[in-house]
Parts: sequence; C-alpha cells; structure tokens
Amino acid sequence: MKYAVDKIENNIALLEDINTKEKKEINISLLPTSIKEGSILLFKDNQYYKEESEEELRRKRIMEKFNKLKK
Repeated sequence: MKYAVDKIENNIALLEDINTKEKKEINISLLPTSIKEGSILLFKDNQYYKEESEEELRRKRIMEKFNKLKK
C-alpha cells in the first residue's frame, strides 16, 4: 500500500492511501525519520518505507498541472 503524508502535527502523521483516499493517523515514531508533508510511503512487511522516486514523480505531475492552470 502507498500513502501520502498529508499533515504532521503533535507527533502524529495523517496518511492518505493513494488508491482509496482513506485517511489514517500514525505516530511518527513508526515512520522513517526523514518524512515531511508530501512524502510518499510504502507499507510493506509491517513497516513504512520512504519512496523518494514516487514522491519526485508525483511532485513533477502536480507542478505540470499547476503550470497548465497558469497559462
């Protein structure tokens, strides 16, 4: 399962499932230390891993959409 970090507040990260859009709260102690809002996480074998390549692609698509709107 892949999640996007929607928000981090008071040691709790709000994660959104990329496919189903369901949201859940997770204590940040269970997540990689380098996460921030917008990070993409993969949940595998009961552990979360940061997906930097997926995060970069997602940010690029968002910027392309934003630039199209500006035209």
